[in-house]
Amino acid sequence: MVVRPQKTNFQLKVVENIQTLSVWANNPWRRYSISMIILLVGYFLGSSLGMVSAVFELMDPVAAFLSLVFLEILIALRRNFRFEKKKKFLVLLLDSLRLGLFYGFFTESLKLL
Repeated sequence: MVVRPQKTNFQLKVVENIQTLSVWANNPWRRYSISMIILLVGYFLGSSLGMVSAVFELMDPVAAFLSLVFLEILIALRRNFRFEKKKKFLVLLLDSLRLGLFYGFFTESLKLL
């Protein structure tokens, strides 16, 4: 017997907000501006995580492992949503977040050399 998760009010509101955002982002300028904002947020998070783990110096392997797991989760989510036409905007946002995180990690690694 397979138990399906409940559709709570919170889950319905999240799905509704994502659909509203994707309808709002039909305009290419809006879509690319949101994508750029998400890319910059990802860059900020990546560089912040790199700085915090570099300051403590005790958690470098753990922080690297957790960031790698998070990037792999984003890649797996992209694979799941890749072929669905309705989730094309979500794939764009996931890619922007992933690229921002990667560039943030990369620039922090150059600073630590």
